[in-house]
Amino acid sequence: MVTRRRFKNLLIPLALYAVSIPVSSYFIWHAVNGERGLKQRAAYEQQMKKLIGEATRLHVEKQALERKIALMRPPAVDQDILDERARSILGQVGKNDVVVFLPTGVRPGTRSR
Repeated sequence: MVTRRRFKNLLIPLALYAVSIPVSSYFIWHAVNGERGLKQRAAYEQQMKKLIGEATRLHVEKQALERKIALMRPPAVDQDILDERARSILGQVGKNDVVVFLPTGVRPGTRSR
């Protein structure tokens, strides 16, 4: 009787440890390495910085396009900009324009020696 009681007193804590250690290890591992764990936080912060930079760049580009569009609105259409834009899109030149063909590799506005 005494041996059974000692055996029971020893077996119950061992069983609790045997169950609680793997369960707590599972939760701790996922808290560190899981999809929303501590290691993933750095990746989220890096992705967030990248997306904020891209959003800033797109905002600047949007403002530039809005300025160009504002110049083409009916009350204050800038005829030069409209003409230049239409010719560049259509790939045509005016009948009074002078076309200068440059050698390959020479950029307009730079001097060649």
